[in-house]
Amino acid sequence: MSDLKNLRGKAACVGAATTGCGEAPGRNSTELMAEAVIHALADANIPLHEVDGVFAATAVHSMAAMSLAEYLGVHPKYSSGSNIGGSSFLAHALDAAMALEAGLIDVAVIAYGSNQRTAGGFKSISEPMPFEAQYEPRNPITAYALATSRYMHDFGATRDQIAEVAVAARAWAGLNPEAFTRDPLTVEEVLAARMISDPLGKLDCCLVTDGAAAVVMTRAERAKDGPQKPVYLLGAAMAHDHRMISEMPDLTATSAADGGPRAFAMAGYGPNDMDTVQLYDAFTINTILFLEDLGFCAKGEGKDFVGGGRIAPGGALPVNTNGGGLSCVHPGMYGLFVMIEAIRQARGTCGDRQVDGAKLCLAHGNGGVLSSQVTTIWGTEETL
Repeated sequence: MSDLKNLRGKAACVGAATTGCGEAPGRNSTELMAEAVIHALADANIPLHEVDGVFAATAVHSMAAMSLAEYLGVHPKYSSGSNIGGSSFLAHALDAAMALEAGLIDVAVIAYGSNQRTAGGFKSISEPMPFEAQYEPRNPITAYALATSRYMHDFGATRDQIAEVAVAARAWAGLNPEAFTRDPLTVEEVLAARMISDPLGKLDCCLVTDGAAAVVMTRAERAKDGPQKPVYLLGAAMAHDHRMISEMPDLTATSAADGGPRAFAMAGYGPNDMDTVQLYDAFTINTILFLEDLGFCAKGEGKDFVGGGRIAPGGALPVNTNGGGLSCVHPGMYGLFVMIEAIRQARGTCGDRQVDGAKLCLAHGNGGVLSSQVTTIWGTEETL
């Protein structure tokens, strides 16, 4: 742990950008990803030729970091295309921080891009899962419906309690001009939506959009010289205990309960210190499970915790302030957008949805079927 503590605050995000969110007809995933990188570098006022660290993952590239670097015309000293699903990019932030601290690189870019909506979806995002494929699950939703059913059984949760997650996300989206879906939403509308995989209806499920995102990271000493307010990586940790949902040890407990406490320990802060919480809400159950596993409430209490507007605008705990994957954007892999919203909140640049005085912001990524979990904690200079 002492070595990890040495990484605390040593790297910072100095540039961030999204592009093509919603629908981006005529552009492929590589073009969108590269465009996001160019915008993020402009945000940081760093020229492209200074990029010597490249981190990327997508659902359509087997070697995303190499494809991106080639397209951009850069020759990195260190790169990683490690893919653990939607949480990959939060893991990449930890990788980048380590590479920067080791002196292997000076400027890192982390990027993602997808045109899944206008391209009509992905042909394949996974090899067939042993022991499951013969039952023809409609994954990922079948897996998340299974976890939701188990949670409802074990803790007495009802669909209307779980629907509060979607309602809160939509309320935040209404404050975000970049959100794909902004119309007001009620619990009754969530419950009345077409059933997709019992007990998950259409509005319990994330959007299907295009979109790309990128962040730029440098060492802390250089970050202070940039045009934007630097946001420091204070803590990060990852964990995964299964690949297939049939191998998940407990359908109501994710490995965020392992990685989250280590990220908090590295940062030197706890759940009660967080000003905003950005969670990978591919389905409504995700938000409830992650709030519990990250220590914001006890196991089984999430169903009540999200009620009464607690996680909505004006509530005690601002969660998914951009509208999340449920209402803002979800181009197949959402993790980098979670991280960017945390960084923008810490920068204080979120407009009508800005949380006053936000200094400490948690971003948590999820990959696979509640499989890989990565927690990052970002803070302003005064939190160092």
